[in-house]
Amino acid sequence: MAALGTTLHPDLPPLEYVEVATAPVVIANLDAGGIDLAILDGETAPAGGLGIARQLKDEIDPCPPIMVLIGRADDAWLASWSRAEAAVPHPVDPMRLGREVLRLLLPPAQQRPAT
Repeated sequence: MAALGTTLHPDLPPLEYVEVATAPVVIANLDAGGIDLAILDGETAPAGGLGIARQLKDEIDPCPPIMVLIGRADDAWLASWSRAEAAVPHPVDPMRLGREVLRLLLPPAQQRPAT
């Protein structure tokens, strides 16, 4: 949350966060709707964000985009398995995190090409 702040792009409303600590609460919040993007920690235990992401993709329709924070770049294959639309490795680079969030939240016509 500190890496993203509240104002990421002029075409987006201010970011609002819902911070939760357990898998059942994540699932309940996404099932209730109103969440535009889920950012899950892939390194949590006992239920990791990667497994939760996969479960959400199976159970929530429509499921919002999901980003997972992974322990290292080499774990990108696990993020792919989870069906998350984006993965950002630790340590979190705020610029990369912001670009990925914008890619998931902005319509393609409003996105700038990567530089």
